[in-house]
Amino acid sequence: MSGNRHTVLFALLVVAALLCGCGGPSAPATAPAAPGAPAAAPAKAEKPVELSYSVFFPPTHIQCQMAEEWSREVEKRSNGRIKINVFPGGALTQAPQCYEGVVNGISDLGMSCFAYTRGRFPLLEGLDLPLGYPNGKVATRVATELTAKYQPAETADTHVLYVHAHGPGILASKKPVRTMDEMAGLKVRATGLSAKIVTSLGGTPVGMSQPETYEALQKGVVDATLCPVETLKGWKQGEVISTVTDSSVIGYTTSMFVVMNKAKWDSLPADLQAVLTEVSAEWVAKQGAAWDQADEEGRAFVAGLGHETIALSDEEKARWKELWQSPQATQWDETASGTVALLVAYETKLLSDEGSAWVAQEARHAADALGLTPRAMAALGWTVGE
Repeated sequence: MSGNRHTVLFALLVVAALLCGCGGPSAPATAPAAPGAPAAAPAKAEKPVELSYSVFFPPTHIQCQMAEEWSREVEKRSNGRIKINVFPGGALTQAPQCYEGVVNGISDLGMSCFAYTRGRFPLLEGLDLPLGYPNGKVATRVATELTAKYQPAETADTHVLYVHAHGPGILASKKPVRTMDEMAGLKVRATGLSAKIVTSLGGTPVGMSQPETYEALQKGVVDATLCPVETLKGWKQGEVISTVTDSSVIGYTTSMFVVMNKAKWDSLPADLQAVLTEVSAEWVAKQGAAWDQADEEGRAFVAGLGHETIALSDEEKARWKELWQSPQATQWDETASGTVALLVAYETKLLSDEGSAWVAQEARHAADALGLTPRAMAALGWTVGE
C-alpha cells in the first residue's frame, strides 16, 4: 500500500512539474485592436505572411470548412497581410503527427486530436474523460477555457490559438448492442482514454485515428466504433455500420487543438498576433455550434440509411454510467488522471454557472494537488520557467 501511495504522489509531482515547467501562449506585446477592427494597413506594400495549415479532417467535413472560414476571416481582418493555405485530409501531416509537425515547422498551423498521441498530453487527456458533456458547445468552451487558464507546459512548444471538442459520443456497430452484456468481446475502435471506457464495458479497444476507421470497419478489423454521431456522415462511416447505440449517457468527448509554430508566432508583429487571437476567440463558440449542427446531420444521415438507433433502457443507462465510475476511481488511481477528472468536472460546473461555493473550493483543492495554484507552487518550491 505504501508503494502505491508513493507512486500516486510521484505521478502527481511529475504531471504538476510538466504543467508548471513552462508558460503557455504568450501575450501580444501591445494591446489588441478593438473587436472586429481590421489590422492597420501597412504604410507601404509588403509581402504577406504565408502560413500553411494542416487539418486532419477531410475537405467535405464541417470542421475542415470551419478551418477554411477561420483562415479567410484572418486574411480579411489582416487586410491581406496574412495568407493561409489549408491542407485538409492529412495531406501535409497525418493526424497523429500533426502536433509535432507544427513544432518542427512542417506546417505553421495544425488541427488534430490530443488523444492521437497518447501520453504526450497528460493534463489535456483529462478533458476527454466521460464527465457528462451535454453538447459540443459546452465541451468546446470547457476545453478552451481550462487550457487557457492553466496553460499546461505540454503545449508550451507551440502557441495555442484555441481548443475544441465534440458532443457526447455514441457506439456505432455492425451488429445491435442493446445491453452491456452484448459488449463482451466486441472489438471497438477507440482513442486515448476512451479505450478505458470500452474496457470497462466489456469490449476490446482497438486504437486508431478517424481516417483509418472506415476501412477497419469495412474489413472487419473492428466491429464497432466509439465516436460522435457526426462521424457517421462526416467520415462516411455510417455506410459500414448497421446500428447506433445511444450511449451518450457516458458523456465523453475528444478534445482537439488549433496550434501555431512558436517561432512563426513570435516573428509576427503585435497587430497580426492580435488578429489571430481575436478571430480564434470568436471561433470557440462557432466551432462548438458546428459540432452540434454536425451531430444533428449525422443522426439524420443514419436515419436516411435506414439504420436502427437503439435507446438504452433506464436500467441499462444506469449500468453503463455506474460501471464507468469504477475504473475512473480505480484504474487511474496511480496517475494524476483522477485529480484532473475532478478538476475538469468542477471547472465545468463553474463555467456553466452551476457551481456553488463548495464546488469552487473543491476546484481549488484539486488545482492545489496538481501544483497549479500560486500557493501550491510556493509550497513545492516550483517556479514558472522561461
